[in-house]
Amino acid sequence: MLIAILLIVAYLIGSVPSAVWVSKWIYGFDIREHGSGNAGATNTFRLLGPKAGSGVMLMDMFKGFLAVKLALFSYYTPGFDRYANLQIFLGLSAVIGHIFPIWAEFRGGKGIATLFGMILSIQPLVAVSLVAVFVCMLYLTKYVSLSSITASIAFPVLIVFIFNAPDHVGYRLFAIATSLLVVFTHHKNISRLISGNESKVSFFKKKKTHNE
Repeated sequence: MLIAILLIVAYLIGSVPSAVWVSKWIYGFDIREHGSGNAGATNTFRLLGPKAGSGVMLMDMFKGFLAVKLALFSYYTPGFDRYANLQIFLGLSAVIGHIFPIWAEFRGGKGIATLFGMILSIQPLVAVSLVAVFVCMLYLTKYVSLSSITASIAFPVLIVFIFNAPDHVGYRLFAIATSLLVVFTHHKNISRLISGNESKVSFFKKKKTHNE
């Protein structure tokens, strides 16, 4: 019963629609009706600029980070398989909440920032490495989607071949599944990248509407 409650709480935390609330309360419009139609940090960056985009990204990351920490209220012991599995499921519950938020008509974002917050909470060194991959790719290409895809592919590589820790099959399967999921959810972006129609992000000025 306790585990079910923690999973529900994690989902509710993930459901906090940061981009929607920021766009409505501060800027007077629903961000899902403009740009890519996505309630995430990327669309916020493009429509509202780096200040709002950074704020939304940090809030979305914190949702994943906080959800994982709910495992501390369980009766499982840190360092054991059940605790590790619970961390993963709590984080995923938050990601699902971000994608299908109960507080925003179940229309959310893609969950990349929340997923990163989850990884940061479980494996900080891996998370920092993924940030480095993301930032380098973003600096070189200015494509947020391509940077997210590259970082997601790097995730299982880092877990399995470089850090090799924790030695837990659940983390490895999660890393591989996450990589495949991110690639799948970005299939439209991949098509636009191939056709040359994907939008780039500018960090120095606000942009109006773009397709993600």
